[in-house]
Amino acid sequence: MDLGRFYDNEWAEHLKVAEAARSALAEPFAQLLHLSVQAVRAGNKLLFFGNGGSAADAQHLATELAVRYKRDRAPIAAIALTTDSSALTAIGNDLGFDQLFARQVRALGRKGDVAIGISTSGRSANVLRALEAAREIGIVPAALSGGDGGALPGLADPLLMVPSKTTARIQEMHIAVGQMLCGALELELGLVQP
Repeated sequence: MDLGRFYDNEWAEHLKVAEAARSALAEPFAQLLHLSVQAVRAGNKLLFFGNGGSAADAQHLATELAVRYKRDRAPIAAIALTTDSSALTAIGNDLGFDQLFARQVRALGRKGDVAIGISTSGRSANVLRALEAAREIGIVPAALSGGDGGALPGLADPLLMVPSKTTARIQEMHIAVGQMLCGALELELGLVQP
């Protein structure tokens, strides 16, 4: 392997996807921010969920909001549905893995919340079921995805689709746009000064 070439190619692909995502995600990002601000101002919360690396992103983003992003400030109501091992194993065992997040959305979600499913392919059955449950009970069904969005177009709105088919690049953009959401929420809610 030519390490220098590999290294440069990875950076080149990252930068190409980042530039494409910058254009493609601007409008749905603004929509997600607006809906999230409305929810938090109304006393509602953000629910994050996904599998694997997306589960880690869900936990990361919920923590940035509930604790702090850049500076100390009042907490923002956010929770990751990927962290309760007892709930996850009971739901998976008793109801099936595809109900993992939908059951928690029904138990913990309230009309006016924002559910943010994260799926690089847009084909994760448990993320899709959770967004369907969210829609049924009046929760905004939002999602971060990539490529063609899989089964998410028409289900998630807003839908932030990273224009790439490479899982690693999609995940890199998800955490970047997720952290932008944290920073923008702090500012829009007046919790920090620019």
